[in-house]
Amino acid sequence: MEQSSIEESQVDLTKKSFHRLAIASGGTGGHFYPGLSVAREFRKEYGDVIMLLGGKHAKEQAVIAETHGIETYIVHSAPRPRSLREIFSFLCSLISGVSEARTVLGRFKPDALLGMGSFASFTAAVAAKTKGIPIFLHEGNAKIGIANRFLSRWAKYLAISFPPVNSVACKCPIACTGMPVRPELLGDHMTKERAVELINSRHHSDLRCDIPTLLIFGGSQGASVFNETIPDVAGRLKNKDLQIIHLCGGGDPEKVDKNYDASGIKHLVLGGVDYIGVLYSACDAVICRAGASSIAEISLFDRYSFLVPYPYASEQHQKDNAAILEAAGAATVIDNSDFTVENTTALLDEWLENPTEYHERATNCRYIARPASTQELLRLINECLVYGTRVSY
Repeated sequence: MEQSSIEESQVDLTKKSFHRLAIASGGTGGHFYPGLSVAREFRKEYGDVIMLLGGKHAKEQAVIAETHGIETYIVHSAPRPRSLREIFSFLCSLISGVSEARTVLGRFKPDALLGMGSFASFTAAVAAKTKGIPIFLHEGNAKIGIANRFLSRWAKYLAISFPPVNSVACKCPIACTGMPVRPELLGDHMTKERAVELINSRHHSDLRCDIPTLLIFGGSQGASVFNETIPDVAGRLKNKDLQIIHLCGGGDPEKVDKNYDASGIKHLVLGGVDYIGVLYSACDAVICRAGASSIAEISLFDRYSFLVPYPYASEQHQKDNAAILEAAGAATVIDNSDFTVENTTALLDEWLENPTEYHERATNCRYIARPASTQELLRLINECLVYGTRVSY
């Protein structure tokens, strides 16, 4: 779906055509946080930016964005109708959301609108179309989602995090720019020794830097399978010379911590943190879901991962995400139904018995990582607005 481009030698890459950007985002954190990362970078390098947020978490996300100095507006989102009964509600939300977004866009007058995927950004993109504002899209997952597939007929370009598995469904040119990650992660790379030292000082823990360290997190969707399974696994491992950092999300940290106590394994259980980069630096391997942001972050830190795709993700897109790291040899993918105590114990026993092999396999993450993804995405938009096409680079 690529379109013709012009050679880098023929253009002035420092020329910037747009100084006002609207970003439509919301829904899950997997759409919001990449959008926020783009907003922060745009404000620093280009000009004024606003975020139009939709979905059930819009109010909380607005507070987060505003702490970074990003102006936000909440507009009605139009959740994907899944039955005939929901079509009327969808249309009402669509009309309300488009009207609200048109008002905001009319006042702000952006040079372009960037939609971050999901139906939470759908109404803002429709509003931009009705006002003749150039539309660009970003898809975080390896499978282009339903909302982006529809909106692509109006878009100048779809930027995608990974090579898409269903590119034929897209009706505009595609460019693989990578997944925008939080700027803090790009500066959090440090030695394992330093990372463990920081964690111990913050939590008064006694983690060691000379033994294998496993990081576990499940996010708000589906942490329970890890919270219930891993403490039991820890007690059955052949090699007890291991430590675990477990983010239990919305689970009960005290209960999970108590379940680990019986295992004899050194552990640190936390509800969640705002310094995940330090934890990546401290660990040797990761157990997590296969959201696009997780795949991008793990790749940046060169960590081997055991990925358990969320079974209820739309169109099973987490399986497509997980397949990217698995194909590179940097991950083992486990079906949610197979994530049993017995199977997981066997996987971790093998990892502990072959640390060098797994470390070497993890280095294949470098073929996936895109540390400049945010800049590449904004450069793509700028080039299209300046030259009418993408520059070859």
